[in-house]
Amino acid sequence: MEKQSYRARAKINLALDVCRRLENGYHEVKMVMQTVDLYDELEFKRREDPDIILSVNSKDYLGDLENNLIFRAANLMRQQYGIQQGVEIRLKKNIPVAAGMAGGSTDAAVTMIAMNELYELGLSKEELMRQSLRLGADIPFCILGGTALAEGIGERLTPLPAPPPAVILIVKPPIMVSTKWAYENLQANKLEHHPDIDGMAEALKQGDLKGITDRMENVMESVTESAHPVLIDIKKMMCGSGAMNALMSGSGPSIFGVFLEEEAARAAAVYIDQTLRTKGMDAQVNVTTFYNGDS
Repeated sequence: MEKQSYRARAKINLALDVCRRLENGYHEVKMVMQTVDLYDELEFKRREDPDIILSVNSKDYLGDLENNLIFRAANLMRQQYGIQQGVEIRLKKNIPVAAGMAGGSTDAAVTMIAMNELYELGLSKEELMRQSLRLGADIPFCILGGTALAEGIGERLTPLPAPPPAVILIVKPPIMVSTKWAYENLQANKLEHHPDIDGMAEALKQGDLKGITDRMENVMESVTESAHPVLIDIKKMMCGSGAMNALMSGSGPSIFGVFLEEEAARAAAVYIDQTLRTKGMDAQVNVTTFYNGDS
């Protein structure tokens, strides 16, 4: 195999709880993570020389190449499995950047999958997930995909049944949120209320969409929304436009709403986009669905 194309799909958090801050500075979390059908497009081509060449349609995305997760993932695979050749990678970035949707992590996940297939390493998904944790806590889920309970620092994954079909409206306002900042400002050990993660897992098993949306909570909202009240406004606009519920994904700032009808979701997308523009905010707006594979 000399060349291959892939779709790297984003994730949302249907629920996100932070149980406690660990002594090593990490946080113990309990989350329900869900893949959505919003994706970056990546093309990989084998090279005979050892170089890793990365090009992208957004110049702002690359930054310091050696810290880019795609570059690091390709380099990890080369070093870990003795690959002598390099790879040329072309990225079309569609997932909003720094949005709480694992855009960088899912690109890294696909890079590891692609290197495994391009160079016929024969590695299992479990082995790729184990190795990927060295690069980031979200990457194992991005390799797994679908719906999963994530525990520990996000690396302990238990697959869950797919939610019933729904339409997902995602709005990412032009705000930058540092995950590190958000977690540093969360007083995890003082949280008095925690999301009903177990109840959501049961609702997923029952195929109960209302039971799922009723339990959508994210403890990180208390931090990010305090700094950016417009996120509260976006949630209110979604729910006022027919969403069953709306929630911030990850540490933000993306807000997603769950709709039963595509027409209502698209009408809400136009309304929210226009409303934010009147406030001088050019948001990224996408209408998509849950994604649990092609079957």
